[in-house]
Amino acid sequence: MAEAAKWYVAHTYSGYENAVKTTIEKYVTNQHLEDLILDLKIPMETVTEITDSGTKEIERKIFPGYVLIKMVMTDDTWHLIRNIRGVTGFVGPDSKPVALTPAEVEMMLSTQQNSVEFGIAIGEEVRILSGPLENFTGVVEDVDTVRQKLTVKVKMFLGREMPVEVDLQDVEKVQPK
Repeated sequence: MAEAAKWYVAHTYSGYENAVKTTIEKYVTNQHLEDLILDLKIPMETVTEITDSGTKEIERKIFPGYVLIKMVMTDDTWHLIRNIRGVTGFVGPDSKPVALTPAEVEMMLSTQQNSVEFGIAIGEEVRILSGPLENFTGVVEDVDTVRQKLTVKVKMFLGREMPVEVDLQDVEKVQPK
């Protein structure tokens, strides 16, 4: 029976993903449905947020409002999932469940990488905190999240603007007046 199991996507109210997953797990255990509902996933990613107050790592849902379920689709399992509080339906035409392809499953479950979010965006004004250009201000032209570098256009000699590359931790956002 387990070889007939496929991955499906249940749509939930936003913020209900964990509650839906927990409820399904309880039903599976209590009703001994381990051979019909094999696995549940809420794809997450670790995001490093860099703000003025420092860096912190947070877990964030990659697909908010969705729970991936590896199950054998029967009338009983369909009704069980459909009637759980917080579930609005399955992904598919007219809420009829459509199984994910192996490539879709691979893509959805392998996107759990670590990404970096800066509190600084292109077009914002920043002040350089260290190095030869300390206390110079400029406008962010480019953000390299992989290398954690910014390209900042700084006014230098006689009002001339020059792009310089600086480390993210060496700048602070200039608050608008």
